[in-house]
Amino acid sequence: MLLALCACAAAHAAPPPRAVTRVFLDAGVPLSSVAFVVQRADAGAPLFAWQPRRPMAPASVMKLVTTLASLELLGRDYRWRTDAFLQGTLKDGVLDGNLVLKGHGDPKITIEQWQSFMASLRHNGLDDIRGDLVLDRSDFALPPHDPAAFDGEPLKPYNVGPDALLVNFKSVRFTFAPNAASTAVDVAMEPPLPGIALRSTLALDTTSSCGDWRSDAGAAFVDQRTSAGAAFSGRYAQDCGARDWYVALLDHPHYVQGMFTAYFDAAGGHFAGAVRDGRAPANVEPFATLHSPPLYDIIRDINKLSNNVMASQLFLTLAAASQPLPATPAKSAAVVRRWLAREKIPMPELVIRNGSGLSREDRISARSLARLLALADASPLRDEFASSLAVAAIDGTVQQRFHNGDVAGQALLKTGTLDGVRALAGYVIDAQGTRWIVVAIVNHPHAARARAALDALVQWTYTNAAAMARNR
Repeated sequence: MLLALCACAAAHAAPPPRAVTRVFLDAGVPLSSVAFVVQRADAGAPLFAWQPRRPMAPASVMKLVTTLASLELLGRDYRWRTDAFLQGTLKDGVLDGNLVLKGHGDPKITIEQWQSFMASLRHNGLDDIRGDLVLDRSDFALPPHDPAAFDGEPLKPYNVGPDALLVNFKSVRFTFAPNAASTAVDVAMEPPLPGIALRSTLALDTTSSCGDWRSDAGAAFVDQRTSAGAAFSGRYAQDCGARDWYVALLDHPHYVQGMFTAYFDAAGGHFAGAVRDGRAPANVEPFATLHSPPLYDIIRDINKLSNNVMASQLFLTLAAASQPLPATPAKSAAVVRRWLAREKIPMPELVIRNGSGLSREDRISARSLARLLALADASPLRDEFASSLAVAAIDGTVQQRFHNGDVAGQALLKTGTLDGVRALAGYVIDAQGTRWIVVAIVNHPHAARARAALDALVQWTYTNAAAMARNR
């Protein structure tokens, strides 16, 4: 086994410690399905590595490529805009014509931001729209998106496809709360979209514990793209307390129409028209504009929370901001490759389809990810990038991990999870303040068993990497 380890180790790197390889074998994952690299952030060669050049499916760890490229190419303060144009005559608050909304790919238009946008329309004198809502989504040219294609779960928010006019992640939050006074269950929907019918006959169960509450709720969702319905007819255990259930319903245009109707009316306006695609007028100042938060804020959600549709929006923006419109995934991939070549980090194995890692085709090597993390650590934008990563045992996708070791709070990590894939990459800061790069990817049918092994590698790096480096 030692001879095999030595043969596959990276040049100039020691073979992996037995304690590291052992945890993967103990998890039932063969080393032939694992790749990893550990090195000092300021070192050119790994401390040790295993299959570092092998192309692997990285899952959401691919978001590191998208977010670092975006910081470097767009700048930390880059902001998106969403514009509103009048297509008709505005007199005494009444628009005799259409309102045109043009999206430029903003990844994070929340309900609160949308309410602010509606308030600005009203503040600028728009009270009543006598025409239609026209959506200009032409900045992105995308292939047809089937939300069920990836894993047969079309209603999961992580399967929402990108759109130049993405609003509130095209998702709905259903809230559940026991109402002890009426022995019932209060069910509400946010946002309150008029195109989605909600019906609930949930019975409050005061005797059972909260188990698989979603199955017990007897949920039925019907999504016809232009309209949808949600019904809950089972039981809900009082022991569950308050719970949330996020579901992606409607297509993009009708979701935006629902958001506009609900919140423009809530702001005191009136709109009862239809929705359709179209183009914004050229060379005309917008009637109102919504500006996004800055990029450095956006990438925190992308990396800490592993938001797929936000990552895809950002990936497409790389092309939209630098290439002739419309942006396409292929154009964005080309932008990334040119940037990597300019930074002298060739990645011949790289396959990046949508920037989020939600793809069975994506490939990257552990060595390439380690070199990317080293580039980020030496960048003037190091702090913005590092602060976007989840902190061990503190927040994001690793909030519930590393509680039993002294690495808590001392590792900045991006995780990746798909069926057959577990991955982890980021920085570990040891007790002496030395910054270590850790990358590990598992591609195997039993990859789910490897989470403890990945965590053990992070803990080993915190505890032992410096001593191993001194003794080489």
